[in-house]
Amino acid sequence: MKRRDFSLLAGGAAVASTTLWSAAAHADAAKPEAGTDYLVVDPRAPVEAPAGKIEVVEFFWYSCPHCNAFEPMLEGWIKQLPKDVAFRRVPVAFRDDFVPQQRLFYALDAMGLVDKLHAKVFAAIHVEKQDLSKAPAILAWVGKQGVDVAKFTEQFNSFSVAAKASKGTQLQNSYKVEGVPALGVAGRFYVDGSLAKGMDKAIKVVEALAATVRSGK
Repeated sequence: MKRRDFSLLAGGAAVASTTLWSAAAHADAAKPEAGTDYLVVDPRAPVEAPAGKIEVVEFFWYSCPHCNAFEPMLEGWIKQLPKDVAFRRVPVAFRDDFVPQQRLFYALDAMGLVDKLHAKVFAAIHVEKQDLSKAPAILAWVGKQGVDVAKFTEQFNSFSVAAKASKGTQLQNSYKVEGVPALGVAGRFYVDGSLAKGMDKAIKVVEALAATVRSGK
């Protein structure tokens, strides 16, 4: 699940969203320190956001309980993102057996189903205790959600989805992701719950780093 242990907040997923991107949140994370609250990525990781946009990447794994716990907080935060922030998710693959879930995400993305089914994947694994680690179980589950299994299978096994999964792993390695959930900012900075002492604080560090990028520093 993760390359090293990190302490994440056990609760409070709902409390952070009310202050995100507020003056209070920025004040609380006004001066995050490199090497303590975040890491500088050197060499810089590639970004996909267009010029003028600040890219924020969430690295996750569907079977990670910490990613599942973080998801409600993250969803609240995404809804409040400034217009100059471009957010995207990247599923990690620390081992080969992570790849089916990478493909699950990218196949859902290709079919425009992430908004509808992303949270349901987490619920199926962590609430309903379903094993969605292998392709047959994934395809069966998708079919139960009313998705055209033939079309999904075509995407799941497609070259484009395989290429996106490979590219995601490359980005994970460029950021030197230590575990999930983790956040990358503008190809320049890496933040996780261990560094920031909780994912609620990690988000505030990301806000401060985005402000740094925005200022041109």
